[in-house]
Amino acid sequence: MVLPSGKHRSRPCPDVFWLKDKEPYFERIANMAVYYVGADVHCNNTELAVEHNKEIIKRFSIPTTIPAIRSVLKELGGRCHLTFEEGPMAGWLYRNLKGTVESITVCDPRRNKLIACDGDADDVIDSGKLAALLRGKFLRAVYHDHDVKRLELKQWIKLYHDFVKSATRNINKVRGCCRGEGIQIPRRAIKAGVYRQQWLDGVENQVLAEQVRLLWQDYDTAASQARAARRQLARRAKGNAVLQRWSELAGIGIIRATTVYAYLDTPWRFKRKSQLWKYCGVGLQRSASGKDAKGRPRQGQLELAQHTNKIIKNALMGAAMSAIQQKDNEFTQYYERMLSNGVIPANARHSVARRMVTVMWGIWKQQIRQ
Repeated sequence: MVLPSGKHRSRPCPDVFWLKDKEPYFERIANMAVYYVGADVHCNNTELAVEHNKEIIKRFSIPTTIPAIRSVLKELGGRCHLTFEEGPMAGWLYRNLKGTVESITVCDPRRNKLIACDGDADDVIDSGKLAALLRGKFLRAVYHDHDVKRLELKQWIKLYHDFVKSATRNINKVRGCCRGEGIQIPRRAIKAGVYRQQWLDGVENQVLAEQVRLLWQDYDTAASQARAARRQLARRAKGNAVLQRWSELAGIGIIRATTVYAYLDTPWRFKRKSQLWKYCGVGLQRSASGKDAKGRPRQGQLELAQHTNKIIKNALMGAAMSAIQQKDNEFTQYYERMLSNGVIPANARHSVARRMVTVMWGIWKQQIRQ
């Protein structure tokens, strides 16, 4: 809290009296030792390295359980700053240790790779490197949300996409087996029913028919699971005003809306829309190096960002394609205007996706303010 300027100090200010009452507390906080704790987490064991004044003063090898890690952090006292890399257990650790330390940084392991691979590497050494990187503020944080309802929604949408991938993989296996024998499956025979059985009875190669029948059982199971997950998503989206408004946009259905909503977590993660675009896989990044013969900087090259959230990108590009194919909506008009200005179709589609996610971003922030 900032104190009033000198010309206003004579005026009665409640904040000043509040600060005077709390001065011993703030002095005690300022005099506390600051510890930077790096954690190399595995399913069975966690290595902790505690750094203070640029030196590793303690190391711990403990089971990967919340009580064990929490007891070590509380034993240190002082002001602890904890970091560990993004992984399968990162969200679980973040939610359960959030109130134990002063700050938690879940860092991007891809960004740490070059430093981690420099010299010897094991769990003990890596935990010390993480502590040093945290002290130097060289870590890039990965966002994690502690909202339980949003986490449940994300788990359901993950399950849905996994079931869809499994069903797609199984039906591709069926088609591959048949094409290996020069047989093409009719479209109406893919779904379970009378047509499938009739087609199987007409296959001359009975060994192939038996193999395809087994593969189709896996496909039917995955397809049934995907439908059940979709029903769960539809039930949870009924009371969500943001998802309902997104579903009114051209090309946006309940699955695509829920995917973007669950994986973005919150609209306040990004200060600028260019950051949002890059995270969603539809933004452009600039790269330039060197100068020409006359000493002028070379013109930068624009390309799509590579390290992005592929699931959100697939949802947005699919929504853009669906909106373009429809008529009489703002995205189709924008796409046609881009083509008339000489933009190639691929770049125009990405422009539509950027425009679409920007509109969704604005609706989301507006809904929260209300």
